[in-house]
Amino acid sequence: MKKIICLLIVMQTGVISLFASPAKIINPLYAKAVVDTATFAMGCFWCTEAKFQQLRGVKKVISGFSGGHIANPSYDQVCTGTTGHAETCNIIYDPKQITYDELLEAFFVAHDPTQLNRQGNDVGTQYRSAIFYHNSDQKNKANYYIAKLNMAKAYKSPIVTQVVPFKIFYKAENYHQNYYNLNGSQPYCKYVIQPELEKFKAVFKNKLKR
Repeated sequence: MKKIICLLIVMQTGVISLFASPAKIINPLYAKAVVDTATFAMGCFWCTEAKFQQLRGVKKVISGFSGGHIANPSYDQVCTGTTGHAETCNIIYDPKQITYDELLEAFFVAHDPTQLNRQGNDVGTQYRSAIFYHNSDQKNKANYYIAKLNMAKAYKSPIVTQVVPFKIFYKAENYHQNYYNLNGSQPYCKYVIQPELEKFKAVFKNKLKR
């Protein structure tokens, strides 16, 4: 883990000069409304949401589905693995407080990008690792980090993360939103998400919200 983190930090210093990361203006009338979006799939979206909510500069995390061929899928439909969708999170962030590079760093640390169509005991294409890029800058950065991490053999196996264009995001049912914070006593939250979350917070302790 330390090797991966160190490699990512070193890579960030080099990639800044190669790519510029323009912010998207949601409402041009108000400067404070400047935010951007990262869309990641990395297994169960409850766990993804809980981790990225911790980071300073992340304004909101929305759990949903992307990458499939069925319009407006339900959670139950996605769980069958037949819709083509992955459990995905839209991460709304302030690029003045946290960069896309830093979000990619969190992405590659927060899950195992070498597991094909699964994360741990969650198995199926709906749990695949994927980066849905919104522009060429995000695409280039994602591919850059994957290539560098593979070249450095940061993981025991090659990264299988898909880097694909963002097309559409379907928000999951309301009970999936802010799931860990509202259901912390549930067995899955307590015994699966909580240990992972504590590890994540320890790694990114200097980037957490106060």
